[in-house]
Amino acid sequence: MERRMVTTVTDCPGRIVPVGTPITIPKDNFVTITQALGGNYTVTYNGNMVRVDGTDAAALGLEPEVLEFEQPDGDDIVEEQVWDALRTVFDPEIPVDLVNLGLIYKVEINQSAKSVYIEMTLTAPGCGMGPVLVGDVEYRVAQVPNVESVKVELVFDPPWSREMMSEEAQLETGMFY
Repeated sequence: MERRMVTTVTDCPGRIVPVGTPITIPKDNFVTITQALGGNYTVTYNGNMVRVDGTDAAALGLEPEVLEFEQPDGDDIVEEQVWDALRTVFDPEIPVDLVNLGLIYKVEINQSAKSVYIEMTLTAPGCGMGPVLVGDVEYRVAQVPNVESVKVELVFDPPWSREMMSEEAQLETGMFY
């Protein structure tokens, strides 16, 4: 997608890049879309880069990404739905999801607390997008039925390497040797 200016049609939630601080871009403001990857958008607003989740794209006048999960019987969190939500979070620089990149190390579900704990890493410890990716994971996993809270911890042990990627991701990125 090439850069283009749009006007917000409703208040638009987002997170400032790279720190991840929540922000709301008010209705009827101009923003410039600078990137669209993995269903998410990076826009510039008042001199800041802002990450807008694809599920909020309607606020930009675009078709929103819809996360749909079947309502489970009972009130338990379904682990496969958590993994499905994680597969909708993409690295901001390449169109490969975090699961296939091998960045998700652990998912623990506490059914009684209705919470999900996730350990994840980054492709590089100094990656400035870490807080934004954590926010993306929290936002998407919170969409899973019966999830009331999500805690994401960034870890760097073991260090990430390309061998942690799925074969599909390695082929997609040209890193299959």
